[in-house]
Amino acid sequence: MDRDEPKRPDCFGNLDKVFPMSPRGLRETPDDCMYLCPFKTACLRCAMAGTQGVPVHEEIIERSEQAGMIGFFERWSRKKQLAKK
Repeated sequence: MDRDEPKRPDCFGNLDKVFPMSPRGLRETPDDCMYLCPFKTACLRCAMAGTQGVPVHEEIIERSEQAGMIGFFERWSRKKQLAKK
């Protein structure tokens, strides 16, 4: 880390802080992260790449099937790929 670069906040990579479930049942990035944090992209990527991100990917797959965007076999295949990770 460069001396001029700001220190990462304690919430860096914490999915529950940077991409929590909203009351509407969808995940949303809080305004503080979205507009004020210089680490927002790297932080969210870090959170989604870890084991915390697997349930989020599963949520996306489930919503895609419910919306008719993917079928049963596509859902099954994607979930199997996630399980391997």
